[in-house]
Parts: sequence; C-alpha cells; structure tokens
Amino acid sequence: MNKSRLLMLVEIAIFAAIGVVLDKISFSIWAQGGSISFVMLPILLMAIRWGLSAGVITGLLIGIIQIALGGYVLHWVQGFLDYIVAFSVVGFAGIFRTQILEAAKNLDKKKISLYIVLGTTVGGLLRYAAHSIAGAVFFKEYAGDQNVWLYTIIYNGSYMIPAIILTSIVGSLIFTSAPKLLRTN
Repeated sequence: MNKSRLLMLVEIAIFAAIGVVLDKISFSIWAQGGSISFVMLPILLMAIRWGLSAGVITGLLIGIIQIALGGYVLHWVQGFLDYIVAFSVVGFAGIFRTQILEAAKNLDKKKISLYIVLGTTVGGLLRYAAHSIAGAVFFKEYAGDQNVWLYTIIYNGSYMIPAIILTSIVGSLIFTSAPKLLRTN
C-alpha cells in the first residue's frame, strides 16, 4: 500500500469519527428526530480532498457507527435509508472535485466557493431524498390526515435545508481560507 492511499484511509477513519461527534453536537428541532448539525462537513471535506469514493466511504462509516451507537431503526430498510444511504450519498459532493482543484490552481476563490456550494447541495439533497423516502414509508402515521409526501418533505426540509446551507458556508470558508488543504500528496 502506498503512502497516499494509507493517508486517505487514515483520514477517512478520523473524519468519520469527527462526523459522528459533530452529529451528537446538534440542534434538535423535532422530538421525532432530525437535527441541524455539521455531520456532512467531514464527508464534504473528504469528498473534496480525495474524491467521490472517499466521501462515500466516509459517509458510509458515519452511518454504520450511528446505527451501532443506538440509531433509531424500526425496520432494516428504514435503517438502510436513514443511515447507510443518507450519509453515503453526501459523498457525491466529490463530483465537483476536479472543478474545485482547477479553481484552486488559478486561485479563484469565487469558483472554489461556487463548486463547494454546488457539491454540498447535490450531496445534501440526495441525503434529504433518502430521509424523505424513509419518512414517507415508515413514519407516515405522524402525517395524520395530511399528504404523507408533503408532510415528510416539509418535515425533513426543516432541518436539512439549514444543514445544507451551513455546511456550504463552512466548507467554502475552510477551503478558500486554506486552499492547501486541497492537496492530498
């Protein structure tokens, strides 16, 4: 195993642990679950530093650890969607890694920020979709007489949209103020 790959694996482990801690330090807005936290930030950082697969693996580990630490699982499919899928897909923020690296090479902080916001939005919306599907299927009793899909979209959006915005802002600040973090070799 070369040094670069070993460094990536060590960073995945460290950032997954940081993600779990950041999720515990959160602002809960609903008794039934859902909170505003910076859990997506370590996944975003790994996806940008190392690429899509490192981001997805970091998210996957965060989801597995959350289940192991007592995640709320009613059914295995719900647990899979709310933890494994939801956090893994945040790693898709890495689809803009090439553009971010190019912008950093040109010292274009506006483009760095733009692509970080786009990546965070893609990963965050995919996570939002996973939580919404799980909510509509497994938590429909909370909707009462309302349309279950509308209810779950509003419910999950109430914490996911602020989390996406905050993660975008902090991610942009980190990489525009310290572009050397983009180098992985």
